[in-house]
Amino acid sequence: MLDHLTTEASNPASEDLDELSTLELVHLINDQDAGVAIAVGQQSVQIAAAIDAISNRLQQSGRLIYFGAGTSGRLGVLDAAECPPTFSSDPGQVIGLIAGGPSAMTTAVEGAEDSPDLGANDLQTIGLSPKDVVVGIATSGRTPYVIGGLDYARKTGAYAIGLTCNERSELHSHCDLVIAPVVGPEIISGSTRMKAGTATKMVLNMLSTGAMVRQGKTFGNLMVDLRATNSKLHARAKRIVKAATKLSDDAASDLLDECDGEVKTAIVVHQTGESAQQARQMLDEANGHLRQAITGTTEERNRKC
Repeated sequence: MLDHLTTEASNPASEDLDELSTLELVHLINDQDAGVAIAVGQQSVQIAAAIDAISNRLQQSGRLIYFGAGTSGRLGVLDAAECPPTFSSDPGQVIGLIAGGPSAMTTAVEGAEDSPDLGANDLQTIGLSPKDVVVGIATSGRTPYVIGGLDYARKTGAYAIGLTCNERSELHSHCDLVIAPVVGPEIISGSTRMKAGTATKMVLNMLSTGAMVRQGKTFGNLMVDLRATNSKLHARAKRIVKAATKLSDDAASDLLDECDGEVKTAIVVHQTGESAQQARQMLDEANGHLRQAITGTTEERNRKC
C-alpha cells in the first residue's frame, strides 16, 4: 500500500495548482525545492558513513553499484556515467543499473520494478562480489526490484546502502545503512521525479564525489586525475597545472609534454624537482594521492637535513 508514504501524500501548498498563474507556479515549485537541501543535510552523518564505506571498498578494488527503477534508476545510471569524464575513473568502477535494462532509460518498462528476482539477477549478471558496495535507490522505500537486489547483495557479502525519501520504510530492514532525506509531499502528488528526484541527485553527487576525493582524485578542488589525450583535455590539463604551480602557459604546457600529459605527475615534478619517472613512483607509493606524494617527499628531505 502506498497510502502511508510521505512521497505519495497530497501537498496542501499545491491544492490549487491548476489555478495559479505561471509566475505563482514557478514561485511555489521554487519554495518547495528550497527545503530539499535541508532534508539532505539532515542525513549528513549517514551520507558520510556511506562515503567512507564506498571509499574503503574502492580502495580494495571493489566497485560502487547503483540500481533502481524509473527515475531512481536513471539518476543512478547518470551519476555512474559522469564519473569517468570527471575523475578519469575506470568505467567499470562505478556502475548504474536500471530495472528493465538500458532501454528503460528513455522508455518505461512495465512491471520491471515489481520483480525482486530481477534486481538480484541484474547484480548477479555483473558478478557482484563481497568487495563491492551497492546503493539501492527507491524513493518509496518499497520497490521490489531494489529490495530483491539489496537482499542478494547482503547474501553475497557486498555492503548494502539504501536510499529512500520515506522514514521507516520497508527498505530499512534490507540494508546495512539507510540514507533517508524526507522531502515531504510533491507539488504533483506522487511525482517523485521532482523533490525526491532532486534529493536523490544531491545524495548521489555527494557519494561519488566524496568517494573519489578520498581516492585522491583531487588536489584541493582541482580535478587532477586527468591525462591530456586530445587538444581539449590538454587545454584543461594546462589550466589545472597552472593553477597548482603558478607557471606560465608555455611552462605549464612544456611540463605536461615532459610528463606525457599526466597532470599529477607534472605537479609532483614541479613541486619536488624529481624526474617524471620518479614522480610516478612517488604517486604509486602514495596510492595516487598527490598531496601525500608531495608531503612525503618534503618530510623525507626535512629528516635528511
